[in-house]
Parts: sequence; structure tokens; C-alpha cells
Amino acid sequence: MQNTSLTGRELLAALGIVIIWGTNFIAMKVGLRSFTPFQLGAARYLLAMLPLIFLVPAPRLHWKWLLLYGLCQGVGQFGLVFLSLKIGMTAALASVLLQTQLFFTALLSFFVLAEKPGRPLLAGLALAALGLCCFAMNYLLPAAGAAAATTALGFALCLGGASMWAASNIVVRLAQQAAPGFAPLSFLVWCSAVPVLPFVALSLLFDAPGSRWQWTNAPWQGWVAVAYLGWVATIFAYSMWTGLIQRHGANRIAPFSLGVPVVGIASGMLVLGESVTAWQWAGIALIVAALACVLLGGRPRAVAVARADSA
Repeated sequence: MQNTSLTGRELLAALGIVIIWGTNFIAMKVGLRSFTPFQLGAARYLLAMLPLIFLVPAPRLHWKWLLLYGLCQGVGQFGLVFLSLKIGMTAALASVLLQTQLFFTALLSFFVLAEKPGRPLLAGLALAALGLCCFAMNYLLPAAGAAAATTALGFALCLGGASMWAASNIVVRLAQQAAPGFAPLSFLVWCSAVPVLPFVALSLLFDAPGSRWQWTNAPWQGWVAVAYLGWVATIFAYSMWTGLIQRHGANRIAPFSLGVPVVGIASGMLVLGESVTAWQWAGIALIVAALACVLLGGRPRAVAVARADSA
């Protein structure tokens, strides 16, 4: 039976993931200045698997879960997100659009895992939907500012990446059901080996011949971005994320990602000089309210039950 409440250490871990993934979009933008989207994907997961794949034993579960997760989370989620950021998407707006994974995760959890969302989550989803609508207004009204740096294709690709993130969350839950107790770190390290060859193949197929072997000429900033994406955002953050999903379920953990846009927009504004419009500030307020609703909504009842049990 899964725990329904998070410990203080788990809450700190969730907040750390929010900060890492929020600034993750800055690293993506920096990396895409030096690499094509497919090259960046290959480099990210090559560093994510090395050198740990030689030090960490393979997880004790069927290979199909490694393959499915690597394809969904690696090639699917980040392949589409990297393309989106390259074709036409700001780091700030991408950090928001990816949070639609919450809706996809809740939907897939209901149909695939029969996990029913509670009232706090439903209320949080409603607030988050309003927040995402506010952010979408920047795309629907280019004169507002933010949408001028985006394209319709970039917008669609980013939403596709969000759906693949949700699919990877479900794969983790199904893998946990099939092989309870597998180690998240070994799972992430060995899954990171899956996207490397597909990304290399995509680069050979679609990248311009003159850009295929530019790895050796990339500046140090590009490799620092790759290291951050591979070691910090992938291995460190995703291993913590996977562990939290194992213990508490996808519907319970996925709402934490609502804090990522707050960090993403702030870092995009401070580091990349991206502007924040009135619509975006409204969206930030609604998403923070949604996060508070989900995280704090069940506490009064939990306290009441605890008091009744101790009586």
C-alpha cells in the first residue's frame, strides 16, 4: 500500500526537482546554440549513462520497461521539446506547456491504472487549466509579446513532449507493479542508454551534413549545458522523481511539477531576458494556487483522521 503523505525530506526533494527542472530550460537553450536538437539528445543521454552504467548494476526488471521508458522519456519527451525550442518556443512558455503532462498523467492513470483523482487534485486541475489558458493567450495574441518568439509547430511539439512525459510516468508505475522495489538510480542510468542510438540515427538522417560532426568544435558553455542536462536534470532529478512516484503514485507526485513554470519563467526572464506579460503573471498566480490546493487540500482531513486514531 502506498503512503499518502510525504515526509519533510521528500517535500524538500520535490522542491529541489522543481528548481532543477525550472532552470533546465535555460540549459536547453544554451545547449541548442552549440548542437542540433538530435545531437543534444544524444549527448544528454550519453553523459547520463556514463560512467555510471559501468558502476551501477542493471535493475531487476524486464528489459521492456527500460526500452519503453527510454523511448517515451528520452526520444519522445526531450526529442520533441528540443525540436520545439529550436523551431520556435521560449524557455518560459515551454516550462508552462510541459505541465500539461499533469492532465495527460491523470487521464492515463485513470484509464490504465484505475487511479481515481481526489477532490484537491480535481480542484487543482481546474485552477491549473485556467492558468494554462492565461499562458496560451500570449500565443493566441502575438501582440502581447511572448508569442512573437513562438511558432504553431513549436507549440504543438511542446505539447507532444508533455504527453510523452505523462506516458513515461505511467511506464514507471507499470514497471513498479511488475517488479516492486527496483532501484530508481539504476533504472534511470540503464534507461539512458536507450535514446542514444535513436538520436544518433535521427541526426544522421535529418541534420545537415556540415553540422553532423560539430561536437568537437562546441564551446565549453555547450558542454556545461549538456552536463547539467545529463547528470543533474536526468540522473539526479529523475531518480528522485521516479522514487517519489514509486512510493506515492503518479497522481500524487505529478502535481508538484506545477511549480516548474514559476522557476522557468523567473529564470527565463532573468537569464535570457524574456519578458513576462500580464497574462503570464495571471497564469503564475493560478498555477501557484493550484499547487497549494493539491499539496494542502488533503491535510485537514489527514489531521482529523490522525486525531481520531489517537483518541
